Amino acid sequence: MKFFQICWTSAALVWCFASHVLAAQCSDGIVKLRGDWGAVTFRVEVADTKASRARGLMHREHLAAQSGMLFLYPAPQSVSFWMRNTLIPLDMLFIDQAGLVSMIHHRAEPHDEKLIYGGKEVLSVLEINGGMATELGITVGSEVQSPLLPQKSAAWPCS
Repeated sequence: MKFFQICWTSAALVWCFASHVLAAQCSDGIVKLRGDWGAVTFRVEVADTKASRARGLMHREHLAAQSGMLFLYPAPQSVSFWMRNTLIPLDMLFIDQAGLVSMIHHRAEPHDEKLIYGGKEVLSVLEINGGMATELGITVGSEVQSPLLPQKSAAWPCS
């Protein structure tokens, strides 16, 4: 009987640990990218309202390494960004409904008000430190994983 109690307790602990690990692998504040170049995880702030998307990373003096902001739109659409009141250079990764990077704008310059067009069918945009996409080797076609992206059409869905 003691053997079965130990087995049951062990199984319960393994299940709890595994479910916690799986939950941590796909959470709202985490975005993962992968491709032939490798894989990376970013901690992100989410901009999912019109006001938060308009504010973005304006007035920030620093963005921690492996951090960024994920802009979410209610449906795929044409998007353009600018760098007004943005104090740090940024890379912009434009992401389609399948969760694939469709375009990358490298090293957008602080305070530049020139429009940066991201494409017609953009569902989300990940902004990261300028130069990081090149440094990591992130390319167009890289897969993006986040529970905030549509899972049914995702190239890399959450488990």
